[in-house]
Amino acid sequence: MAEYDIAIVGGGLTGAALAGLLKARGKSVVHFAPVMEKDFRTSALMMPTVEFLQDSGLCPDPDALGYPLRQIRIIDATNRLLRGPEALFDSREAGHEQFGYNFPNADLLPRFQAFADDQPGEITKVEARVGLIDRQDDGVFVITDAHQNEHRARLLVGADGKKSMVRQQFSFEFDEEQFAQSALVCDFEFERSIGDCSIEFHYENGPFTLVPAHNNKINLVWLDQHKVLNEALALSDEKFEKLLEDKANHLFGHAKLLTKRFVFPLSNLHMRVAGKDGVVLVGEAAHAFPPIGAQGLNLGLRDVESLIEAIDEVSPQKQPLTRADADRVSALYAAKRTPDLIKTGGFVDGLFKSLLSDFLPAQLLRLSGLWALKSVSPLRKLAFKIGMGR
Repeated sequence: MAEYDIAIVGGGLTGAALAGLLKARGKSVVHFAPVMEKDFRTSALMMPTVEFLQDSGLCPDPDALGYPLRQIRIIDATNRLLRGPEALFDSREAGHEQFGYNFPNADLLPRFQAFADDQPGEITKVEARVGLIDRQDDGVFVITDAHQNEHRARLLVGADGKKSMVRQQFSFEFDEEQFAQSALVCDFEFERSIGDCSIEFHYENGPFTLVPAHNNKINLVWLDQHKVLNEALALSDEKFEKLLEDKANHLFGHAKLLTKRFVFPLSNLHMRVAGKDGVVLVGEAAHAFPPIGAQGLNLGLRDVESLIEAIDEVSPQKQPLTRADADRVSALYAAKRTPDLIKTGGFVDGLFKSLLSDFLPAQLLRLSGLWALKSVSPLRKLAFKIGMGR
């Protein structure tokens, strides 16, 4: 039976990033990363996250993979009695050349994997789903993959998504809320470029967001009711392109679809604590919410950053991780992550529900908030700071 300092369950972006950073620190790692279907989604990463990727070596040259996001434009396209003003936010107001970069997930994952391959040290990759996770009397974990091979580790990391087996197995308490909305994503292009500006058309059942990418490509993130998006999914390409033009108020000319369309149901998942007793959760195993405010992968990579900090504080590089170390790491990680998870989760949840509310006082509050963000410079800068995760 092979023994390791750390076992990671989950082969997505957070799991891959963490595996490489741990290997670089001389920790022995077993990484359960079953082969995944190509992820056609993109992730808008804010500059603090991009700087972490650069400083850690995970992505030294963001311009090679990502497209810079320098402006955010918000257009109230609802038919409500009270409608907000159009607002334009520029990264230069926040003292940055850009807010961040828009990255294709399918390009980030091999970049993180290549970083791990380049590091000295020990890492065992198991391309199979975990079949059993158990705890022995001495507190050492036994992880059994689908081929019934056993692997021991002192620290266990669940990076296995919304339906996390690790979270369920170790009885982490959480609150979950299912929404009546889903998200439709695809890539397309308009006749006229949207430049380096992310444009959000706010509708009654969620935003219709256009995120710029390389070569005039646009990444669409459209939130609406399940029925509406499933009907859009069933349209012919020609009719769907016409729908895109209508939803964008015909501001950019004709649309041309470039990829397939995908629909994902939306939910909120809030953890009470993200680490305990030598087990930690990162990424969507620890938090999930609608794609509002570009917080999803940003938060997941902040999980990775905090876990690395906790391990560095508890166990020096190239030193084996003990069972006592694992307990200390999980407790320290939980303490580091709790304030951020509460703040960001509350921010996204409140923003999303305010967009959906037909309650007149809520509309007035949203309208007042947009006017304040548009007109009051210190408030805009505070919003920039929250949105960028710092």
